[in-house]
Amino acid sequence: MRKLSLALVILIIVLFSSCRRNKITRTDTPTSGVATIVCDECYAPIVKEELAVFQGMNPDAEITPVFTNEVEAINLLLKDSVRLILAARELSTDEMNLIRERKQIPRVQKLATDGVALIVNNANVDTLISVSTLKKIMSGEITRWSEVSLKGKSDLGDVKVVFDNPNSSTIRFVKDSILKGIPLSDRLVSQPSNADVLDYVSKVPNALGVIGVNWISNPRDTTNLSFTEKVRVVSVSSYDDPDLDNSYKPYPAYLQLGFYPLVRNLYVILTDVRGGLPAGFTHFLGGDIGQRIILKAGLVPATRPTRLISLKETFE
Repeated sequence: MRKLSLALVILIIVLFSSCRRNKITRTDTPTSGVATIVCDECYAPIVKEELAVFQGMNPDAEITPVFTNEVEAINLLLKDSVRLILAARELSTDEMNLIRERKQIPRVQKLATDGVALIVNNANVDTLISVSTLKKIMSGEITRWSEVSLKGKSDLGDVKVVFDNPNSSTIRFVKDSILKGIPLSDRLVSQPSNADVLDYVSKVPNALGVIGVNWISNPRDTTNLSFTEKVRVVSVSSYDDPDLDNSYKPYPAYLQLGFYPLVRNLYVILTDVRGGLPAGFTHFLGGDIGQRIILKAGLVPATRPTRLISLKETFE
């Protein structure tokens, strides 16, 4: 019995020492070590560029990104499977409390003002739409392009709405900010990713794509005044009768001034604030270089001034 008690004491000491060693052996710093982050796939282009620059500046840092839908990203954070995520919404009060119950202090920081873009095939000449019409399309009340066209006619037939994922931040935005309680139409089509949405719309003449703004930006244009040539970007109006004077595309200036109606925010959410690599990357995202990358991607940086340029669009 005595030998058993002694063995138990030794086991406890070994386990305790092991736990202490595990705590001590975490040697990551704000600019070095290994970490995994999870990101809403809608922001994959931005995050890939942010990581490339950050790790280029800090060769001892190794950050592995996991790109998934918004629901899965939040769930992984709540399960403590990851300590840093990038998402298009803040945490709810219940989610914050759940993290605090683990003796963690969640930090939520706005990184950018973002927008949800509407895209159509290059063969489609109907590039003006009102929010009220968009609402009817998303609910299934409007199903044909002839009902959307300002000229009252179109040869494109049915409106084929396509988005990235049923659990994505994009479709949540449509439900929360456009439909506001009205059921989503069962005619909508999903694709595996935003890249697939872009590719689908570029090939299908009657498609209407719902996509994140950073997927349509033109990386060769330093002024952020043009979009990808693969598709056409729709101008959106808050008025029921859209025209060139009251409709706007998701340029950074129009996102910042609130003229473009389909606006949302990008957040970084951190539960590991002890000064390790996740915290270091968060600091980088909110710093000068990280915010310049966000501006280059076509979004509005949260903490850096931006240049506003007025422009006038005309029909082709």
